[in-house]
Amino acid sequence: MTALLLAVALVPLLLPFAAPPLARRALDRLAPARALWALTACALALAASCVAALGALVLTGLLKLPLFAALEDLIHPLRTPSDLLVLPAAALATGALAVSACMLVRSALRQAGAFRTAHTEADRRPAAGDLCVVESPHPDAYALPGRPHRIVVTTAMLRSLGAAEREALFAHERAHNRAGHHYFLAAAELAAHCHPALRALRADIRYAAERAADEAAASAVGDRRLTARAIAKAALAGRATASPRPAFAPAATTGPVPRRVTALLTPGRPRAARWVALALTAGVMLSAGAATTALLGVHHQVEVAQGEERT
Repeated sequence: MTALLLAVALVPLLLPFAAPPLARRALDRLAPARALWALTACALALAASCVAALGALVLTGLLKLPLFAALEDLIHPLRTPSDLLVLPAAALATGALAVSACMLVRSALRQAGAFRTAHTEADRRPAAGDLCVVESPHPDAYALPGRPHRIVVTTAMLRSLGAAEREALFAHERAHNRAGHHYFLAAAELAAHCHPALRALRADIRYAAERAADEAAASAVGDRRLTARAIAKAALAGRATASPRPAFAPAATTGPVPRRVTALLTPGRPRAARWVALALTAGVMLSAGAATTALLGVHHQVEVAQGEERT
């Protein structure tokens, strides 16, 4: 890896820091469902590019070691900048990947346990269609993915809402299950463990999913004010409750509720968002292109070191 390729490999590690400001612009200018798709695709692409760039740095460092150079049949030394630059960079990349992998595995195990617990609890209760009522003094309601999809609501939450508000809440949770929002939240969780800057994007993706469900619920019940009131009352009721639900199970009480209520009460047409879309696309393409260039550069250097190609 030449000095130029080493600099190129840093691009995918820096670009994610520009994503959160653009994400906030996208949330203001795009319809919620479109913003959800755009931000999730952006987060996954940036995360993949970051991992690829770190992998290129790790591979370069490993091939500087005699053991790995012998395994790859390198007959010439790998041409790189000074080892004082390459080896520390490779060590940092290795540490970053190891920490990310450990955090991801830990989160996956924790969320899988919470998912199994929630499904076991729901299966023990009689269900009315997709609605499962759990006896609990803690107000809570969420969309539980799986087969079949469930809407889990506690008795305390039911007591906190009127009949019409309950229907609005159920419509919100059904919209989550119908649109598969748990996939988007799981993708955001995955991306957030690949780069620290993408953790802010995770919150934006969750907000976009809640806004999309808010709009679907308002259309289903035909009353935006009723939907806003139901969400506000549910959030106030459950504000002191530590829910055991998994993080990828969407719920009406999550996210910046006042901002969501305001959006429901003051609907407006999405503004022109061409420049936001272009900026997101350009950032993703630049990051992916830089990561690909770095990987291809390492591959070329390895072939040169193996004597298969000339510089």
